[in-house]
Amino acid sequence: MSAKVKNLTKLLNSATAFSDRTAKTLARTTVTDAAPLASAAKDVTLKNYIQFSANDLDDSSSSLLHLKPSKSKTSSSSKRISELTVESVRVGASSIDDSKRDLKRQLKNILCGDADVLPQSEESYYSPPLDDILDLSWHPTISNSAAQLQRREVSRERKQVWVFKSSQSTRYGKLVRMCAEKLGANATLEVFKKLDRETGVKEFNCMIEVCIERARNTDDEDAALEEFHRAYRVFETMRESGFEIGEVTYGPFLMFIIDMGMVDEFHFFCDSIKKENPKSLSRLAYYEMLLWIKVGDEDKIQKLIGNTHDNDDSNFYDSYFVALCEAGQQEEVSILLEKLNIKKVSSKENMEWIFKSLGKLLLESHAKNFILELKTEDKGEHDLSNLIYSYAMSMPKIQAEDIVEKFKDLHAELKVAPSSGSHEKLIKLCCDSLEVDLAIDLVDSMLEDGLKVKTTLVNSILIACFGSCEYTLVRRINSLINDHESIKPNAETFRIMIGMCVKMKDFDRAYGMIKDLEKLDLLPTANMYNAIMGGYFRQKNFYKGLMVLKQMDATNVKPDSQTFSYIIGNCNSEDDIEKYRRELHEAGVQPTKHIFMALINAYAACGLFDKAKQVLLDKSVPANSLNEIKSVLISALATNGQLADALDVYDEIKQLDANLEPKAAISLIEHLQSEGELSQLLQLLNQLQDTELWDDGCARIILYCVRHKLSDSAVDLLKQRMEKSSTTDMVIDVLFDEVFCQIAETEPTDVQFGLDLLQALKKDIGIRPSRKSLDFLLSACVNAKDLERSFLVWNEYRTAGLPYNVLSYVRMYQALLASGAHKAANVILENISDDDPHVCGVVKACQETFGETDSSGSKGKKKKKNSVLEVCQEALGETVLVKSEGKNKKKKKKKPT
Repeated sequence: MSAKVKNLTKLLNSATAFSDRTAKTLARTTVTDAAPLASAAKDVTLKNYIQFSANDLDDSSSSLLHLKPSKSKTSSSSKRISELTVESVRVGASSIDDSKRDLKRQLKNILCGDADVLPQSEESYYSPPLDDILDLSWHPTISNSAAQLQRREVSRERKQVWVFKSSQSTRYGKLVRMCAEKLGANATLEVFKKLDRETGVKEFNCMIEVCIERARNTDDEDAALEEFHRAYRVFETMRESGFEIGEVTYGPFLMFIIDMGMVDEFHFFCDSIKKENPKSLSRLAYYEMLLWIKVGDEDKIQKLIGNTHDNDDSNFYDSYFVALCEAGQQEEVSILLEKLNIKKVSSKENMEWIFKSLGKLLLESHAKNFILELKTEDKGEHDLSNLIYSYAMSMPKIQAEDIVEKFKDLHAELKVAPSSGSHEKLIKLCCDSLEVDLAIDLVDSMLEDGLKVKTTLVNSILIACFGSCEYTLVRRINSLINDHESIKPNAETFRIMIGMCVKMKDFDRAYGMIKDLEKLDLLPTANMYNAIMGGYFRQKNFYKGLMVLKQMDATNVKPDSQTFSYIIGNCNSEDDIEKYRRELHEAGVQPTKHIFMALINAYAACGLFDKAKQVLLDKSVPANSLNEIKSVLISALATNGQLADALDVYDEIKQLDANLEPKAAISLIEHLQSEGELSQLLQLLNQLQDTELWDDGCARIILYCVRHKLSDSAVDLLKQRMEKSSTTDMVIDVLFDEVFCQIAETEPTDVQFGLDLLQALKKDIGIRPSRKSLDFLLSACVNAKDLERSFLVWNEYRTAGLPYNVLSYVRMYQALLASGAHKAANVILENISDDDPHVCGVVKACQETFGETDSSGSKGKKKKKNSVLEVCQEALGETVLVKSEGKNKKKKKKKPT
């Protein structure tokens, strides 16, 4: 820990030298005139969100902190910080004014690209000059249609005065992250100082979050401390600008310091925060308790608990309690529970945290007592119901059904009326767990209690039904909507319900829901009809799919791009494709990437491969979707037998250093089946990042290796697949069963390759084969009429510890019959029961195919094993039998029973 503090001190002691360098760099920096933005670069939405920053930051000072290393973890607060050095970094006003417009324009140009060109060396403490970064080449210009440009120009004018709203926080977070990744933290700080609008609290907090996150994600301790210092610079700028320092701002700082175990530095920051925000005392008490738990100072923990007797500190009970519960300090929690006055908890958030902590520790009696105490106060029932929910959902190792039961039981026992808010949270929990039946039951309960059911709540249940494939529940939900006027469904509600009806192929009910819209004064939308149209096309019912288009016209619903993409994608002639392409243009529908994908698939399905390629030459093709559309072309060409052309397009994508879409990669893997393609298949496999898609591609390549007798490559891929997949026995069995199934189905059948592969898997991976795998190998012996290897496979059952069953005997009987060993087949037949008519049918079919055996001389059960050996001797000869007996003896020595 002392090394970390020493490194931080060394870093911060260099702040003055860094400030001098920064001042010199900024003084000589001149931003070159950027080329006019290409039309495509203007199209990027994010550039409209760059119209912010603080003019007051241009003249503000950058404060740098110098810290002394703590001599011990529990040293007094008087030795926390040695000094605070402030170094002003100023740039001439005229130089800044001259460069503002050019700088902002270049920054917009940078953010329009999506290539990562920033070298790793930029992550060092001293960033390169800002003008060098902004002069880098980022993204090539791209073109868009005049209609798109016109619309975006109008949108751009409307956004000249842009105000940051809470609903846009996610988008702004992405913007700041992109700046930090492409420019580096230091350059981003300087750039944001030079823009035209005031930087607010959310902007500062987002920048701090980025720096702290990067500090946590790096394995380099020095780099982590550097990133923390950059975050502190933003923090100081924010404080000096007069912004309120809330927990969203100081929380990440304190948690990082706690994780680093720096006691003196923690107290320094706490003192600074107390001065800026006196209301934060209770939350700072929470962080202080976490600090002492982290460094393991039991004396400090006990001292904090003991000091809470004072009235001034009585509101710290809840903060200490939450911290102790999070750290699992059950002994200290028990002490505080006896002292905690639930009526004096400082905030609603802390109250919920307390009940969540009680749920985690299963302290139900305390939770009930607290609820009863709060009932005596003038507290609303709404708050108590939420507290009961907080307790129930935090109980460990409990299913959604048990949570609902506990929720209802506590409300009934404590005589607390459930609230809409607690019900909504519980329903959301059920939806996340895909327990949609429980969610609908809770809606019934809300309606019975006279509580209001929001439309968004109904929609979330419908989405959960869709995700869990519980399509039939749409009937129950539709009945609830029809029976209760308090539920106000919207167009999205009906769109989801219609989609679920289509999934069940209940098109009549889907059309009935469109008619129900009139009763609710709602209008049908193109998305509703698109869901029905898509269902018909998935059934290859082109006629009824087109009927949907006529119904849209009858109800004055205009088709959209999704409508035309469905129709065009299912055309079976060039005339139909051109017809609906003209209708698309006449309807004024702007072509999207889905339209171009549908055109490619339609042309390729009709054998018009040249026209499919020419789709890429259309000037309306969105440049940011060009790679995705090319991937669709590759898949369409490969699927329709034009593998050479598909590989040519794939080479074009590789030359542009772009990634192939996963579906196109799977399509190429599926169709690249000629010998000598393994290296290219492995290259395609490496492009699949999604685990499920990689697993699918790997399975196809393994089967390719089996078909072409590449055992070493098959074993290596099976190893990789086992490492990335679940390690359960069932998953392992599936991995190998499909391999031996391929061996059984391959013509001509090579049983020896299967046996060699089996031995390699046992030796290199250390697994034993499943029963199904051996069944497939035995089936391969039937196809190959291989008598000798059928007995080798038969012995593998015993080696793997798998007792012979009816299917094993039937397959062995087939193998012996196919090989002409009728006497041995007759002995096997004696082990097959004639009680099952299906088994008897299979035996009869084998006899009709390969010839009937003589079963007159039945033998007793005690002589069956000897009879099999004797018949094996006759069928295989002395040499084979001696080898088999020798192997069996060795195996018996290794595995005594």
